[in-house]
Amino acid sequence: MPELPEVETMARELAPRVVGRTFTSFRTDWPRAIKYPAPDRFESGVVGREVLDVARRAKWLVLTLTGDVAMIIQVKMTGQLFVLPPEVTGDKHVHHVFGLSDGLELRIRDTRKFGRLGLYRRDEAGTLLGADEAAELFKDHGPEPLDPAFTLRAFRKHIRGRKGRLKSLLLDQKFIAGIGNIYADEALWRARLHPLRSAASLRPDDERRLYFAIRDVLGEAIDRRGSSVDDYTSLEGDGEMQDYLNVYQRTGEGCPRCGRPTRRIVLGARGTHFCSWCQRLPVDQQTPANRKLLAPARRAARKGPKWSELPTGPGAIGARPAAKASR
Repeated sequence: MPELPEVETMARELAPRVVGRTFTSFRTDWPRAIKYPAPDRFESGVVGREVLDVARRAKWLVLTLTGDVAMIIQVKMTGQLFVLPPEVTGDKHVHHVFGLSDGLELRIRDTRKFGRLGLYRRDEAGTLLGADEAAELFKDHGPEPLDPAFTLRAFRKHIRGRKGRLKSLLLDQKFIAGIGNIYADEALWRARLHPLRSAASLRPDDERRLYFAIRDVLGEAIDRRGSSVDDYTSLEGDGEMQDYLNVYQRTGEGCPRCGRPTRRIVLGARGTHFCSWCQRLPVDQQTPANRKLLAPARRAARKGPKWSELPTGPGAIGARPAAKASR
């Protein structure tokens, strides 16, 4: 799934194409993607509104529209956005189309149909409200890691008292918004911290290295327009950060720092990449559960003979009844 740098790139490249334009129409062949409101209300709520701004919150695109409303788009695994003239046709994976007042169309392409859309109201303070309008839409998301207000001091306060493994913690959107599998692995490598290490075990210098590693890798990835390792592409084409990743999807390749092979384990159903030399797990963190995760995968031993190796003949397991003697 595109992470913070990829969605930020999409927001920056979408803005000059739609800001100042008005939505003149909307059509979809996959209404299940609309989270809120109902598809017919979504259409009437969008058409006629001008786009004032395009921004990002966590892994969501946020288009601010006239009338104190905002449309949010979550591209998820395979979502892609394009602004094209109507005569460009023939793509069966385009499921949502917004007509624009300049004659072009904003199209959302999504081969696996995992993406989501929504239209929500802003209150007088500018807060984007959820469907029940009782709370902020993104209230369950953590702070933005590149926000100037998210200082090292704020990060220390945020992480202290946490007990989970570092990789799992970085993937938790309630902890910090926008980080996914790619940049969690890369940040931990830059900070020389093992992904299985407990957050509670970090010393002040560890916290400092992790804080700056997170900000540095996200900032670099934005500058390089994201990582096109799967289906991600932005409005101006693929990113290039995938050519500068140090450990992600580099299993068996030499670590750029020490040359030892990059390792891969599975943690929480997610592939996790690291250098076991540069990112050593402290002795007191080598619990039985962690040792089990780090153990090389072994093929299960076969128990007993195969069916084809069983004895044959009368009385043998699986033997066919003897043919009756012909008369």
